[in-house]
Amino acid sequence: MKKLFLTILATAMTAVGLQAENPYKQYTTGTPFAISEISAPAIPERTVKLTDFNAVGDGETLCTDAFQQAITLLHQLGGGHLVVPRGVWHTGPIVLQSNIDLHLEHGAVILFAADESLYPIISTSFEGLDTRRCQSPLSAFSAENISITGNGVIDGNGQYWRPVKRGKITDSHWKSLLSQPGSVEMKKGYWVPSEGYAKGEQGANMNVPSAQTDEEWNAIRRFLRPVMVSLVSCKNVLLQDVIFQNSPAWNLHPLMCENIIIDRVLVRNPAYAQNGDALDLESCKNALIVNSKFDAGDDGICIKSGKDADGRRRGIPCENVVVDGCTVFAGHGGFVVGSEMSGGVKNILVKNCQFLGTDVGLRFKSTRGRGGIVENIYIKGISMTDIKTDAITFNMYYGGKSVAEMIADGDNPDNQTKEKVDETTPIFRNIDISDVVCNGAGRAMEFNGLPEMPIDGIRLKDIKITAQQDATFTNAVNISKNNVVIKVAGK
Repeated sequence: MKKLFLTILATAMTAVGLQAENPYKQYTTGTPFAISEISAPAIPERTVKLTDFNAVGDGETLCTDAFQQAITLLHQLGGGHLVVPRGVWHTGPIVLQSNIDLHLEHGAVILFAADESLYPIISTSFEGLDTRRCQSPLSAFSAENISITGNGVIDGNGQYWRPVKRGKITDSHWKSLLSQPGSVEMKKGYWVPSEGYAKGEQGANMNVPSAQTDEEWNAIRRFLRPVMVSLVSCKNVLLQDVIFQNSPAWNLHPLMCENIIIDRVLVRNPAYAQNGDALDLESCKNALIVNSKFDAGDDGICIKSGKDADGRRRGIPCENVVVDGCTVFAGHGGFVVGSEMSGGVKNILVKNCQFLGTDVGLRFKSTRGRGGIVENIYIKGISMTDIKTDAITFNMYYGGKSVAEMIADGDNPDNQTKEKVDETTPIFRNIDISDVVCNGAGRAMEFNGLPEMPIDGIRLKDIKITAQQDATFTNAVNISKNNVVIKVAGK
């Protein structure tokens, strides 16, 4: 190891400066709000290979120590590129440090181990609440200038962790799940991977358990399934070209990060992946999500900022975000805000995107108790096909269900009785939606605001929707419509 250290040190070059022309400048030019120019992080031109640290890419040998040693050495040297060659690299958690690029060559697969004992229980945030979860397979905390690049695959082995609903899979898949030793059909049509998982879910608040002691936490470890990629309080981040798939819970979760670029990635989970959100951008500032594809078992591109009192106490909005040229193939929503938006969401531009077969196209959701203000959202140039429920929805009565589940269960909230307006009242206002075409939806639009705090100031322009049902507007004020055409089937 000492010889390797000296060789790398001797041949290392200085860090590269920023490119003369920043290819990402185009996305922050001419936006309807002020946003700083965002550049890719500058990583020192120093390279090591994972195989330099005795890693074996046979899909079986555990490479956790090799990843840790390589990252530690690069960090000590001032940073550089950790190259992962072709092969299947079986590993426990990987923690990135500042000035490091994790680069996957063609044919490289990082496969995270299906063994919860490898993932320590840590304090973190999930579903917008302060809680404890298993450590994420791939994470970074307070790191600067980090990237994950290349043409390989990062796989979270999510089927080891996730529950499954019977109605979302085939008969043969369901039989194979029931045959797994130690698994439980917790209730009819709802399979969980272990007794510990079932115990954790009992009394949980939206996947956040009620455990108190270390003994109680350890007893439900499998229930504490982590997000796959957790980036917390990081600055200058690039995710580029890699395939991120099969996450235990959410797939990509940047939290309280600044200056982040997500470019040309493919983020995918099975359609039955419970809580399998593709991207949850939470309380981040200055972010570009461009030229990427998302195929998820839950929301596709989702903007969040914490939940209820925990989110308001954090008080960090998600702001200055550009989403451009992205595709969402499946999921509960194409572009989503909420429901955890208690810290606020503002200054978001979404354009030139396509949503193909999602449950909802544009989805805004919250509920009483959240608080927070969602404002200055600009959406234009959206193409949608085969939307299962609403092309556009604003729902202030979200209770944890997808829109399809709400319709199937006959949810009919009381949207007449006013309650007191205070810090827990969510506010949605000043939102532009224009140049939208939707060919096929269950319902054109649903606006369902609170009687004490209507949805306010939504501007709809140049919108054409073909749907089974017309639009509905309840507790929504100052809604302007300019060239909005809705064609209802059979009319």
